[in-house]
Amino acid sequence: MFERAGRGNRAVILHPVFADTGPESLDEFQELCRSAGAEILTILTAPRDRPDARFFVGSGKIDELAAQVSANGADLVLVSCPLSAVQERNIEKQSECRVLDRTTLILDIFAQRARSHEGKLQVELAQLRHISTRLVRGWTHLERQKGGIGLRGPGETQLETDRRLIGHRIGHLKQRLDKVRAQRAQSRRRRERAQVFTVALVGYTNAGKSTLFNALTDSDVNTQDMQFATLDPTVRQLPNVPTGNVLLADTVGFVSDLPHELVAAFHATLKETREADLLLHVIDASDPYHQQREQDVGAVLESVEADGIPIIRVFNKIDRIDRVHSIHVDSEGRVDRIDVSALTKDGLGELKEAIAQRLKGRRIRTWICLTGQHAKLRSQLFDLGAVAEEKVSDDGQWLLRVDLSERDAEQLARMPGVGGLLVRESILSPSALAARQADA
Repeated sequence: MFERAGRGNRAVILHPVFADTGPESLDEFQELCRSAGAEILTILTAPRDRPDARFFVGSGKIDELAAQVSANGADLVLVSCPLSAVQERNIEKQSECRVLDRTTLILDIFAQRARSHEGKLQVELAQLRHISTRLVRGWTHLERQKGGIGLRGPGETQLETDRRLIGHRIGHLKQRLDKVRAQRAQSRRRRERAQVFTVALVGYTNAGKSTLFNALTDSDVNTQDMQFATLDPTVRQLPNVPTGNVLLADTVGFVSDLPHELVAAFHATLKETREADLLLHVIDASDPYHQQREQDVGAVLESVEADGIPIIRVFNKIDRIDRVHSIHVDSEGRVDRIDVSALTKDGLGELKEAIAQRLKGRRIRTWICLTGQHAKLRSQLFDLGAVAEEKVSDDGQWLLRVDLSERDAEQLARMPGVGGLLVRESILSPSALAARQADA
């Protein structure tokens, strides 16, 4: 076995190319490498019809790779596709150089950038899940049998011990993240009771989400022109929005083929996106591949069950392409796209108006009549802070003027019994909605 370099960031990129590989994939991978701190020495492309089981690419390309590593004194080989444990180990053996595939590289970037307690837990969980798939007798010491009372048990191999320890640590991290999820759920319930809207910024990494977040909230969140500059979600009050209290959340950027380990580990963070009242999909208008990026973001939103949330597409960085800010509306007259520049703040006033319009449209304001059998529904409406005014009629019925979100109304409609039935018939039925629109 060769001796791995203890440190170093001089890298050779190996980029397999298949029939469906887009030209933007290499550019994106180079940006990932630079974000990780790698110094790119040279790039080898390897056209393939299908992956090779041993090396992923052909043996001749591996010999060429080994020659480039030796000639350039490289410390790393960075492969732009996910590798199996066997492929990674075989390439390391032939090139005598440490090998990182795309998944491991992204995990390394996340490990560098995570700052919050939750973010560090999520990254560690993702790394351990990834490492656990790599424990396949990679070194000779994993074959040794070691026993002992209270140590490992008779005949347990080092490989089994490593798996067991990793399994215990993964279980511990899951428990701690469950507590984080419970705390987040509590915070969301408090916001709902206080009638606070949440708007989440989503989009491809390096689309300018954090710059837009700072411009809208007068904050100073770290912004850098690199992939995954923001990992830990940040929430701030969105000022000067006529709909009342609105919170804006800056979230982690998405990327094509996001590793499954990260989707699973960042479930708690991505759930904030799923629980938002409105999504702002930030798109880099100057990116020639922005249409493909939009599809990649849509795939991630679908994977976290956030694809049904109302969304406004925000084309950012129009200052780079000399485009004048503009607004596009759908067939129902709602803003579904707006062009802005977070850097020059061009179009941000119109964006806030569009946010207010979409949020206002998702609130229901009406009078309802409750009898004694609806006491539970009345209590829940007060718990949600949805009762704006209450009167008692001469026959003892409650007349409530309610102001609640459509999402809360749909949740109440799922109540069993007469309470849910009343919400469905008096608030959410087509005739009730049509009557309110006529009054408006």
